Amino acid sequence: MTEQGITINLAPPLEVLVVGGGPAALAIASALGEQGVSVGLLASENRDKPWPNTYGIWGEEVDALGLGHLLSFRWSHTSSYFGSGDASHAEAVANAPTDHGRDYGLFDQKLLQKHWLDRCDATGVRWFSGTAKGFSVVDAAGLVCSPDQAGARSCVTCADGRQVLARLVVDASGHQPALLQRADWGPVAFQAAYGVVGRFSHDPVQRGQFVLMDYRCDHLSEAERQEVSTFLYAMDLGHGRFFVEETSLALAPPVPFETLQQRLQKRLAHRGITIEHIEHEEFCLFPMNLALPCLHQPLLGFGGSAAMVHPASGYLVGGLLRRAPGVARALATGLDGEKRSGTPLSPAELAAMGWEALWPLEMRRKHALYQFGLEKLMRFQEDQLRAFFRTFFGLPTHAWYGFLSNTLSLSALIAAMVQLFLKASWGVRLELIRVQGRELGLLLRLVWPRA
Repeated sequence: MTEQGITINLAPPLEVLVVGGGPAALAIASALGEQGVSVGLLASENRDKPWPNTYGIWGEEVDALGLGHLLSFRWSHTSSYFGSGDASHAEAVANAPTDHGRDYGLFDQKLLQKHWLDRCDATGVRWFSGTAKGFSVVDAAGLVCSPDQAGARSCVTCADGRQVLARLVVDASGHQPALLQRADWGPVAFQAAYGVVGRFSHDPVQRGQFVLMDYRCDHLSEAERQEVSTFLYAMDLGHGRFFVEETSLALAPPVPFETLQQRLQKRLAHRGITIEHIEHEEFCLFPMNLALPCLHQPLLGFGGSAAMVHPASGYLVGGLLRRAPGVARALATGLDGEKRSGTPLSPAELAAMGWEALWPLEMRRKHALYQFGLEKLMRFQEDQLRAFFRTFFGLPTHAWYGFLSNTLSLSALIAAMVQLFLKASWGVRLELIRVQGRELGLLLRLVWPRA
């Protein structure tokens, strides 16, 4: 323990200090520890505090990572509904599902958290309790200096005045980062959702079924359909328990939780379903189109702070698991290189190595393309969204799966979007080629990504 206002000097000294205590912080801290890097983790909350949100992942994605044992549920019956919801259409057409033909899983939050905590403990990650409030770079005498100074150390100042020193700081504190700087690209669109785990008078989805998107809106009036588009995300949890969640894909400002709750209740009531018992309520709100952080700053970001949420699907955990080892290897290589050469690196040089591993040119271009696509979808009317997603999930499975999981190369991603455009209805095509607002700027970032 240290007294208030003291600078924490550790033996051996920290090479990397990770700020945060959520999935992103544990993912990068454990990956760095496995590379033999001396790591500290600064968290404002107890390390064992349960995570409140659920995390989904496609079966193929979790299998490739060898982490299928961390799932609490896995479904092979996966589908979506994009029927018109118009009473003039035949009910059979409106209710026809789009079968996805791929497994989908839900992480057990406790197991996932324990997986990372165990890896952190096994590799000697050191834990500090505190809230990061400031960042600076200091020389051997403890005086603030240039981040380009060789051998300088990064310094994080906590809310209680304590200071923790390390060669490099990784801010993994979430969408509102404690230390990281991010450019302003305009209004931020949020995905919002209100969900319930519980028991119902009738099954809200079929037994053994996972529903990715149910865009049917026959329970809404014509006026309500013009206000905002929302969909049902739902799954059978077994033993008469279900999870149902009314979700807004993305909107700025976000759809209020009250609206989502009312829509969920109305959707269920229209099908003669009442909620008999609520085990858990979920309130989910996270940004979808955050600008990339400045890639020239002398500290690194990871997770939500580094805009790693998939701009088109909202997925994050799969990306954390895939990308943390590569970033950790890049930093470990840099630290090992300076030890062998005897030439110390600066915090800015170490951060640059991490940024290049996290956001190389191709990934920045993909990010711009995804954001362009999200900007388009936010302008679509309800009927256009239905038509778009029917076409999207009509693409070859590897194409739409790779799009949602962010595992396609840039060329394959562009090819998939061209194929979608050619297969889409003329109404969707016209909306896709109509450039509005900041869409042109996003397209330009595809060609000339900002560093």
